[in-house]
Amino acid sequence: MSDEVILVTPEYWEEAQKYLTRKDRVMKRLIPQFGTACLQSRGDAFTTLARSIVGQQISVKAAQSVWDRFVALPKRMTPAHVLKLKVDDMRLAGLSARKIEYLVDLALHFDSGAVHAQSWVGMADEDIIAELVGIRGIGRWTAEMFLIFHLMRPNVLPLDDAGLIAGISKNYFSGDPVSRSDAREVAAAWNPYCSVATWYIWRSLDPLPVAY
Repeated sequence: MSDEVILVTPEYWEEAQKYLTRKDRVMKRLIPQFGTACLQSRGDAFTTLARSIVGQQISVKAAQSVWDRFVALPKRMTPAHVLKLKVDDMRLAGLSARKIEYLVDLALHFDSGAVHAQSWVGMADEDIIAELVGIRGIGRWTAEMFLIFHLMRPNVLPLDDAGLIAGISKNYFSGDPVSRSDAREVAAAWNPYCSVATWYIWRSLDPLPVAY
């Protein structure tokens, strides 16, 4: 697939950097370490969610190789084209029976208009999460990653994310175990830019920016 990927960056990023630097001592130390790097959104909603399903419970490297084989199957990565694929071809691409079910369900939701992708820009975070978790194979964590990486919502705090919890432990608690309520307490200073702070916490564990 040679479709050109256009990367979009959030317009609030610079304002968020200034705000977090003022409000939080760890952010004041972390933010300058990563220069101009920032959150970037790529692809469309369907592709982003399909990638997240393909990547579940396997390594980043394995996910990329399965995705590369899967994305070569349809003429274009659209719900209608995915619905025309043969199950055997999807299995040969490396997808499990369950992931095939999830991808078909995702394509059906988009193709039938059961999800209101065009309306998401004006919808509240929790309303979008409620719609997304109605699709098989998408839980709250995946929905929150979608809000951060695709819709670039500024104030998402993914408390189910192991990296966020590990990063808070490392940066705020000298490596001691951290509960969800500890994490929520730390993040109170990040509001209304929890997504941005989370991105920097992830960077403190792995300097390569995450992308979905």
